[in-house]
Amino acid sequence: MEFEFTTLVLSGLIILSIGLLRISSKFGVPSLLLFLMIGMAAGTDGPGGIDFDNPILARQVGSIALAYILFSGGLETDWQKIKPVLWKGIILGNLGVLITWAMMGLFSVYVLGFSPIIGFLLGAVVSSTDAAAVFNVLRTRNTGMKKGLTSLLELESGSNDPLAVLLTVSLLSLLGPEPPKAGELAIHILLQFSIGSAAGLVFGYLIYKGLNRIKLEYEGLYPVLISASVLFVYSATELIGGNPFLAVYIAGLVLGNQSFVHKRSNLRFLDGIAWLMQIIMFLTLGLLVYPSRIPPLFGTGILFSLFLVFGARPIAVFISLFRSGYNFREKLLVSWIGLRGAAPIILATFPFAQGVQGSDQIFHLVFFTVLISLLFQGTSVPQVVRWLGLDAPLEQRASYPFEFENREQSDSNLLEFIVPYGSTSVGKFVYSLNFPENSLITLIYRGDGHIVPTGKTKLEEGDVLLILTPKGSEEKIREILSKMEPA
Repeated sequence: MEFEFTTLVLSGLIILSIGLLRISSKFGVPSLLLFLMIGMAAGTDGPGGIDFDNPILARQVGSIALAYILFSGGLETDWQKIKPVLWKGIILGNLGVLITWAMMGLFSVYVLGFSPIIGFLLGAVVSSTDAAAVFNVLRTRNTGMKKGLTSLLELESGSNDPLAVLLTVSLLSLLGPEPPKAGELAIHILLQFSIGSAAGLVFGYLIYKGLNRIKLEYEGLYPVLISASVLFVYSATELIGGNPFLAVYIAGLVLGNQSFVHKRSNLRFLDGIAWLMQIIMFLTLGLLVYPSRIPPLFGTGILFSLFLVFGARPIAVFISLFRSGYNFREKLLVSWIGLRGAAPIILATFPFAQGVQGSDQIFHLVFFTVLISLLFQGTSVPQVVRWLGLDAPLEQRASYPFEFENREQSDSNLLEFIVPYGSTSVGKFVYSLNFPENSLITLIYRGDGHIVPTGKTKLEEGDVLLILTPKGSEEKIREILSKMEPA
């Protein structure tokens, strides 16, 4: 009966987590924090009393779950939106991690009294923002932001985990029997990034080509194929010496910005998988925690968290975005939405696997820091965005009453375009838009409804247009819609 009981408990926790989502949304509590709290309540110190003391299993579960979350995040990232902030995001995602690591390491050693290796190990573990937390908060709190800040934050959180992993693993290797030399570490980090990036590009392209050419008889096999491909990309990249997290994110980005068969239904399926992975990951990490071990770390945890939020993170952001064109308020907002989540907790399980002395203290200190980040930063995002005057109407996501397959051999694609706020197309009749020949607006998604347009339908800000257009005409349509009114 042990298997049946375990299955019952796991499914019950997942159902409970989903059932309480409406309550958490109503009170502005990030859902990830809710999942963590349910896991803690079900654990050894909570009323559930589940004895889960397996950090190695938690690390494995967390790593696979994070791979699916990153892949899903890449799938939903529009290349046209991140292209203007690409280099800013890459610089912030990497230089920001290095500065945060250095600042937190120095603070841990000289203020909190940790040894140099443990202090800088702590800095590495919390150096990256968490993709699951950032994607979750930005996409569920219904808050839009100006000047592509949402794209910048999502790109940063999706691309900065690999460096944090490398820093953590490299520092742990210094505690091993044969510590590597500085040159060896530098080469290792360079190879991880290079191979991971190349693997993501190649695998993403191969998945895209394979989906359009395999012509499966059953539609339900396509999401199975994509799901298995995520595991393949992760494992293959790890085996050839690349960073698997970077590879799955890039593979998702490549695939998501191409047209492939049953794209909309596959995206819906993978979005559900990403939610399931978030729930399982945070429940597992919550079960691993002993809340009774946190109070002795309360003073240290408060100092550590406060310096991370109000010291290291702002310094890293302001230096990384020094010549970015963002003003003070925008940089301040980016600093505040530097959420910590599952990634630091997963990294905090790495010392357990190596038997590092004090690993339990490291884990619970990092867990406390994540709780503080989700509780105070995560819940306050909409208010801070409004206080800084950077809120913008949220771009609607279209929900169509039908699905059109964009096949490789077809001369036309059915694509989605958004009418930006401030576009010169706003208020114009459809017939006067001067779209490329044979381009047809088949449907307009406006608010919660759909409009079948005629030539005399006027466009409004935030309209999502479903356009059937010849291949190669996409850029011309995007150029027409993105042309802005002079300030």
